[in-house]
Amino acid sequence: MDVWFQLLDRMLLAVGQLFTNPFYYIGIVFIVLHYRKQIQLERKLFHTRLHSLLNETWRVVLWGWLGGLGASILLLFVGVNIQLNVVIVLWIITVVLMIFRIRFLCLAYAVGILGIAQVIFSWFPNADSLRESYTFLETIASADIPSLLVIVGVLHLLEGVLVGYQGARMATPLFLEGKRGQMIGAQQLQGFWPVPLFLLVPMAGGSELGLPWQTLFASNLSAGWTMLAFPAMIGFTELTISKLPKRQARFSAKLLYVYGLVLLGTAVAAHYWTPLVLLVAILSIALHEGLLLYNQWVEAKQTPFYIHSERGLMVLSVVPNSPAQQLGISVGEIIHKVNGYKIKTKTDLHAAMGLNSAFCRLEVLNDQGEVRFLKRGIFAGDHHQLGILLAPDQDVLYFLEQRPMHLFSYLRGKLTGLLPNDTTKSL
Repeated sequence: MDVWFQLLDRMLLAVGQLFTNPFYYIGIVFIVLHYRKQIQLERKLFHTRLHSLLNETWRVVLWGWLGGLGASILLLFVGVNIQLNVVIVLWIITVVLMIFRIRFLCLAYAVGILGIAQVIFSWFPNADSLRESYTFLETIASADIPSLLVIVGVLHLLEGVLVGYQGARMATPLFLEGKRGQMIGAQQLQGFWPVPLFLLVPMAGGSELGLPWQTLFASNLSAGWTMLAFPAMIGFTELTISKLPKRQARFSAKLLYVYGLVLLGTAVAAHYWTPLVLLVAILSIALHEGLLLYNQWVEAKQTPFYIHSERGLMVLSVVPNSPAQQLGISVGEIIHKVNGYKIKTKTDLHAAMGLNSAFCRLEVLNDQGEVRFLKRGIFAGDHHQLGILLAPDQDVLYFLEQRPMHLFSYLRGKLTGLLPNDTTKSL
C-alpha cells in the first residue's frame, strides 16, 4: 500500500511542477491564438463565427488533460527514461522549428532531430571531452531516444483517438481557388491539444519502494524513482476538398494509428538494438511527412465535392444554433428546392425565400441523394439564409491561398481578395 501513497505523492508534486513550467502555458497561448485566428477567418469569409474562443480553448485543454492522464497510465508500464533538461531541449527545438513551419509543432520532429544529432555526435572523435565541456552536448548524448520515440508513438495513438472523436467539430469551411481558377469549397480540419504527461522516471534519492509491476524497458528504478511532468503538444492539420469532415477525420485517425504503432514497434526494437536508433529517428520524421504527402496525393486525385451543381446549392457549413442546425441540415447536403421552386443560384435562393416572409419549405438532398422535406417558420433576427453557409461561386470576395506557413504568417492570416486593385486583405 505504501507504494501507492508514494505514487500519489509524486504525482501531486509533478502536477505542481507542470503548473510552474512555462512551456505548458506557451502551448495554451498558442491554442488561444489559433482559435482567435480561426474565428477571424470565419468572420471574414462568412460574416459570422462558427466557433467560440472560450469554449474551444477549455474543451481542448480538458481533452488534453484526459488524454494525458490516459497516456501517462499506459507509459507507467513502459518504463521510459527522460530528464528535465531533455524536456527543455525538445521544447527549444520545437519552438525553433515552428518559426519556419507551423506544422512542425509536433514532438515527432523534435525527437527525430535529437536522435539524429545524438548519433552524429557519437561519431565525433573527441565526443567524451566535448560532453564534459558543454552541458548542452551532454544533454543530447545522454537522452534516451528509444524512450522518447515510445512517447511519440503513444502520443500519436492518442492523437488518432482525439482526431477520430473531435476532428470533425474542428472543421473550418474555406474558399479555395481550384486548378482551373474556379472557386471551390473545402474543409480544413485543424486542432491542437496541450497534453500533460506524468512519467515515472529513475532518480537517485527518490522513492526506493519497489513497483508492483514490471516495466517493458525494465528501467533501473531500484536506485529511486519519481514522477516527471512533461508538457507535450499534439496536433494535426488536414485539408479536404473531396470528403465530409467526419470521413476525413476517420481517414486521418487511421493514418495516425498506423504511424503510432509503427513507431512504437521500431522504438522498442531500437531499445534492444542500439544501431537502430538512427533509422527510427529518421523514420519518425520521414513517416510523418509521408502521411501528409499521402493525404495531399489522395486529395489531388479527387474531384472537388463542395461545388454547386444542376441539382442545387451545396451546403458548406451551418451556423451553430441557427434555424438550419435546428432543422438538421448538415455539411454536404444540397438545397434542391425552396418554397416549391428549384434552386440553382444564390439569387434563386433569396428570391424563393422572399416568396413567404413567415414560413419556409425546403427540399434537401443528402449525401446519398435522398430527398428530405423540411419546413420552419421564419422569425425576426433569423439568419438571412437560415444559417446555411453555401459553397463559393465566382462572386466571392476572398479566398484562402494554399501555401506553407511559418509561425508569423500563420498568426497574421491573410486572405487573397478578388476585388479590383485589391489583391490582399489582412484579417
